Amino acid sequence: MKHPAPIRVFLVEDSPVALTILKRILASSPEVDVVGTAPNGVAALEQIPIAQPQVICTDLHMPKMSGLELTRRIMADYPRPILVISTSVNTQEDSRNVFELLQAGALDVFPKPSVDSLSDYEPIKQDLINRIKVLAGVTVFTRHASRTETATPRTKPLSPKSKPEPFSPKPASHSPLATRHSPLATPKVVAIGASTGGPQALHTILKQLPANFPVPILCVQHISEGFLQGLVDWLAGECALRVTIAQPGEFPKPGIIYFAPERQHLQLDAQGRLTTVSTPTVSGHRPSVTVLFQAVAACYPRSSVGILLTGMGRDGADGLQAIAQAGGTTIAQDEQTCIVFGMPKEAIALGAAQHILPIGEIAPLLLNRIF
Repeated sequence: MKHPAPIRVFLVEDSPVALTILKRILASSPEVDVVGTAPNGVAALEQIPIAQPQVICTDLHMPKMSGLELTRRIMADYPRPILVISTSVNTQEDSRNVFELLQAGALDVFPKPSVDSLSDYEPIKQDLINRIKVLAGVTVFTRHASRTETATPRTKPLSPKSKPEPFSPKPASHSPLATRHSPLATPKVVAIGASTGGPQALHTILKQLPANFPVPILCVQHISEGFLQGLVDWLAGECALRVTIAQPGEFPKPGIIYFAPERQHLQLDAQGRLTTVSTPTVSGHRPSVTVLFQAVAACYPRSSVGILLTGMGRDGADGLQAIAQAGGTTIAQDEQTCIVFGMPKEAIALGAAQHILPIGEIAPLLLNRIF
C-alpha cells in the first residue's frame, strides 16, 4: 500500500535553539518533511517559491521583517496555511501583534520552545504535529489586504475597526427547526464555542455587537496554553463589549463576554453563577464546549442561544444538541466559511443546528433574535 507523501513544512525562526528543537520534533514524524528554513522574513520570501511548502511556521519577532509583514506578503503572493509559533504573549502589544497575524491570514498559534532540551518539549510534540496535519488540509486564497484591512482564510474580509452603533432590530426569519418550541423565549444568555480558526470567527461576530447588547456571552475557545489572555486583550481592543476571563462565583452580566479559563471547564451553578472545574477532559478538551453548552441548557432551558464555530473534532456537538432539546436557539457555522468544518459538521449530523449560517450572518441573526 502506497503511503501519502509527507507534508512539506517551511520554518521561519531566528532563534537557532528554537529552530533546532522544531526540526528535531518534526523529523520524528514520517508524516512531516521540513523542506526549508529561514532566519527572517526576507530570506523566507526568497526561498518559499522554490521550496513550495504546504504549511509555513513562523515566529512573530524577527530581524529585517516581522512575522506580521511576512504573513501579509505570503498571503498576497504565495498563499499557504500559516502557523504562528511564538512565545506566550505577556504584553498587550505582543498579544495584538500575534492576533493581527491571524487577521492577516495565519490560521493558528502555538507556543514556541523556550528550552534547549528536546525531552522538555516532548509533552506537546504530538500536538504540534497534529496542528500541522490539520492545517495542511486547509484551503487558503490570495489576499491583497492593506495594512489596516483584516483577512481570514475562507471567510469574507472582516470590517474595519469601527465600534458598532446601538442596534435597531429588523424582522428576523427563522428556520422551521428554530420554531419547534414556539413561542420562542427571549434569550438570557449566549454561549459560543470554537477551536481552529476560532479567534478570527469570534472577532467577526463579536465586533458586530453593540455596547448595549443586553445579555452575557459565555465563550470556550480551544487555544494553546499561554495565549488566552492575549486573545482576550486583542478582542477587548476590537469590540464594543467588555471581554474578560470568567471568575468563579460571578453572576454573568449583560454586555460582558466571559471566556473559560485555561485548563478549566466553565459551568453555571443552580443559582446561575459562573463556576470552573478541573474534571476530566471532554472530547479531548478542557475547557470543553460541550460542558459549557450543557450547563447553559440546564440553567436557561428555553432562553439560551448556542453558537458552534469552526474547529477540528466533535467538541460542542452534544452540547449544542442539549441546548436545542431544551428549547433554546442553536446556530452552526457553515462549511464554506469554516477554516476546519469539524465541530459544526458533527452538530449538523446530530440534527442539533437549527440555523446553519456563514460567519458574517451569525451576528445579524443573533441581534434580531435578542433585541
